[in-house]
Amino acid sequence: METTAFEKEVLQVKGMSCNHCVSAVEGSVGKLNGVKSVAVDLANGTVEVSFDNKLIALEAIKEEIEEQGYDVV
Repeated sequence: METTAFEKEVLQVKGMSCNHCVSAVEGSVGKLNGVKSVAVDLANGTVEVSFDNKLIALEAIKEEIEEQGYDVV
């Protein structure tokens, strides 16, 4: 059986300022097919995401964050 190699990316995201922001981003990105984990760091303005690039492209993850009202820089 083939093992899945997950990619990990840390994205700079502007506009996140509270726990609601954390819930919105982690909830929506976490539901995407192929995303293994997502963690928001409010202090640093980053989102760390681990995903299977065979199932989802990084661009789709960025688009989901932007749909929640935040800017990926």
